[in-house]
Amino acid sequence: MSDHHHDRVSELVHVERPATGGGVGRLDDGRVIFVRHSLPGEVVRVEITETTSSFARGEAIEVVEASAQRVTAPCAYAHAGGCGGCDLQHADAALQTSWKAALVSEHLQRIAGIGRSVVVEGVAAPPEGSRTRLRCGVSEDGQLGLRAARSHDLVTIESCWIADPVFRRAFDTSWHGADEVELRAIGDAEPFAVVRRETPRGTMYELCTLAGEPIEPSTRSRVAVDGHYFSVSPRSFWQSHRSAPELLVKTVTNFAQVAPGDHVVDLFSGVGLFTVPLAKIVGPGGRVSAVESSPHAVRDARENADSLRQVKVREWRVAPRAINDAVGAGDVVVLDPPRGGLARGVAEAILRRVPRRLVYVSCDPATFARDVKIFEGGGMKLSDLKVFDLFPMTEHVELVGLLDTGL
Repeated sequence: MSDHHHDRVSELVHVERPATGGGVGRLDDGRVIFVRHSLPGEVVRVEITETTSSFARGEAIEVVEASAQRVTAPCAYAHAGGCGGCDLQHADAALQTSWKAALVSEHLQRIAGIGRSVVVEGVAAPPEGSRTRLRCGVSEDGQLGLRAARSHDLVTIESCWIADPVFRRAFDTSWHGADEVELRAIGDAEPFAVVRRETPRGTMYELCTLAGEPIEPSTRSRVAVDGHYFSVSPRSFWQSHRSAPELLVKTVTNFAQVAPGDHVVDLFSGVGLFTVPLAKIVGPGGRVSAVESSPHAVRDARENADSLRQVKVREWRVAPRAINDAVGAGDVVVLDPPRGGLARGVAEAILRRVPRRLVYVSCDPATFARDVKIFEGGGMKLSDLKVFDLFPMTEHVELVGLLDTGL
């Protein structure tokens, strides 16, 4: 695989359709090529950046015939060789959602054998400034940057179009000696930075203002979602799009269809985003068992559900044994795993416990489709699916699937 500029070659490519990692076309020798910064129907000059025996990857360095849906990227860093954070800034809003819908339906068809039309729903908040978390690399001279596509190369930036504008202060600050800086402007607390340093004594974390001054290590973010305040500690996961928590809570509670007295199991429960609203619906006569492996998130979840006696939060890894202990026949199961989906054997373990309904929240259509295939093989059906555009300007989406026995 060659990565030196002088032996990179360029070729004209006709782009046929959207795919993960860019538009797809063919090289002169018939190999498939994935082209970033291209759109279906375009003819582009492509600089080839990676090759294997069966396919290649490249970047469009010149657009010879442009799509009518091509727009000027609103961010100056979104171009060939630039920041790899946004894949679709050069596509208009309609093409972005149809691109994502095509990827989701293709994954469902190819991996799970499920043919269904997919609609990607937009959100009310405009994309600009919608991200409340941003993880940055740090250059040798202390400047923040984001990675180039499929690379460790850092592109230093002065602002990020998609992220909260309050982060500009952090881009003007020197972070010399840090290995990574995560910026957080979650909820109504002061924004801050989580600074990671690799030292001979191990990984150290420090909290700072966006201007780099140390702050109290006990600092938390406080976020109101649907009338409930959540405390989120600096190393706990929280959805990055400003509109995501409320939208996902509404969708999950709507799909879960729980009633007072029900038992719900919330797997990968994080700080309790779904645990708390579901616990309020099942009431004191019901139960919500939350299972989460991050000690930071478990502490947050216990605090967030403090007034709800029907909640039990367990610090467990979501593995087959945990499923046997947590899930009972007729339960409603909510799961929101990381990008890699469910660990081996977990879907089968859930099926053996015979829950009546599953609500599966996912940020990865491929692993979602893989797991849904197992559930469908065990007699459950994907009876409803919502796909939300919670990662605007990228090809990522958030999925919420409802699986039940169809009875």
